[in-house]
Amino acid sequence: MTGFLKDVAEATRAMRDLFPETPLQENVFLSQKHGCRIFLKREDLSPVRSYKIRGAFNFIRKRLAEGAHGPFVCASAGNHAQGLAFVCRHFGKHGVIFMPVTTPQQKIDKTRAFGGDNIEIRLVGDYFDDCNRAALAYAEAEGAVMVPPFDHADIIEGQASVAEEVLAQAPAGVSLDRVVVAVGGGGLASGLTRYFEDSSQGARFTLTEPAGAPSLRKSLEAGDRVQLKTFSNFVDGAAVGQIGAATHAILKRFAPGDVTLVPEDRLCTTIIEMLNVEGIVLEPAGALTVDALKDIPERERRGKTILCIASGGNFDFERLAEVKERALRSDGLKKYFVLRMPQRPGALKDFLDLLGPDDDITRFEYLKKSARNFGSVLIGIETKNPGNFAGLMARMNDSGLAWQDISENDLMAGLLV
Repeated sequence: MTGFLKDVAEATRAMRDLFPETPLQENVFLSQKHGCRIFLKREDLSPVRSYKIRGAFNFIRKRLAEGAHGPFVCASAGNHAQGLAFVCRHFGKHGVIFMPVTTPQQKIDKTRAFGGDNIEIRLVGDYFDDCNRAALAYAEAEGAVMVPPFDHADIIEGQASVAEEVLAQAPAGVSLDRVVVAVGGGGLASGLTRYFEDSSQGARFTLTEPAGAPSLRKSLEAGDRVQLKTFSNFVDGAAVGQIGAATHAILKRFAPGDVTLVPEDRLCTTIIEMLNVEGIVLEPAGALTVDALKDIPERERRGKTILCIASGGNFDFERLAEVKERALRSDGLKKYFVLRMPQRPGALKDFLDLLGPDDDITRFEYLKKSARNFGSVLIGIETKNPGNFAGLMARMNDSGLAWQDISENDLMAGLLV
């Protein structure tokens, strides 16, 4: 047994004072859908509903063993903050958590509930970089201990406890053919891949990232760490501008093709499906691995046993309307058009006559008039079959109506929708 495996085993044993192992569950619905045997490691059922508690616990446990007393500091508006808060309360240590001023109140309240009187929350800046600088400055000025979210050997070691539990929980005679794990900063993926390699497990790894934040994929393509100039933070639990240095050192052995980029709109269909069919609440980052199953070729899935790490379930239900909207667009069931509509009696009725029996108007808004006799209209339409839109657009053309489909135009849709 390597030193890393021994350290992970020790971390896992110590963790049992904090929370029981999260379940490893075979999922019949996903297994039948994909023609293979699917297991979910339910990190969404940890005390803070994500795996982040593991790394925070291991890091702080080791600092305390070295004689540190805190306070312990982090910059986070999400799962890392909640994990740190829970661990500080467990050890009875003071924690200072820096969050952007723009952090939703629900996340602030949840973090405060986990930490109780052991933590204080400081709201600084509009963006993460602002509050991260403030946290670093505080740690230096006060002699506090900065707890990194992913880029540290002890964080990676703590996250590797997921693998330790999985191999102990797997049913007798079951061996994993593939492991699907999400990558943000890379702490979880680094811990799992290293653990499986050191324990001579032959499972193939599929690493997943949001298509709008491909930090690892770009780094592997370039042969070195890449700082993304811009990236989407829709999948906030897995959206980082640059993979960590320590995590990149472990993950750089993978090829770019080992990283599956999941489109954010398609991801929303999986979030909705898992909620409606299985009653499982997954945050966008937690659903990445389940959605990535769609990209594994059938010949590579058939008859195999695949593990998906459901990394988190801290879903803000205020986002549900947006998630539903994006899911409909991904399925081709909703589109937005800008129409140039004549300003005369009966013009609206003429347009309504173009709609099919399954077409439903969900948004109708006059924009500024483009001419005295015409007005621009934003209209959103849902239908029951994606093919219905081809017929509608043909009828609009035949009628002589001037129109533009802005559904895939991020700039126009962002301004108008």
